[in-house]
Amino acid sequence: MKAGSSVKVTYSLPEQLAEQVREVVGKGRAPSASAFVARVLREALLRERDALLAEEFRQAAADPDFLAACEEVERDFEAADAETARLIR
Repeated sequence: MKAGSSVKVTYSLPEQLAEQVREVVGKGRAPSASAFVARVLREALLRERDALLAEEFRQAAADPDFLAACEEVERDFEAADAETARLIR
């Protein structure tokens, strides 16, 4: 599918939720129910992505092998970092 193109899908929503979407559109807060649902889904998917990434960071922070690799990289770049620090002072 091309970026910006749309596909028609069907989902079932609780009646109260569907009514709230219609109210948002009726108040002019979104151009259409589809546009509103797409916006809300994009926002929810970004939050989900961020939550998954945060969990991966939490797991990495508790992984001794990952932490050891980070320490090794820090040691490997210690001289270069010190040289850069001297140059920017």
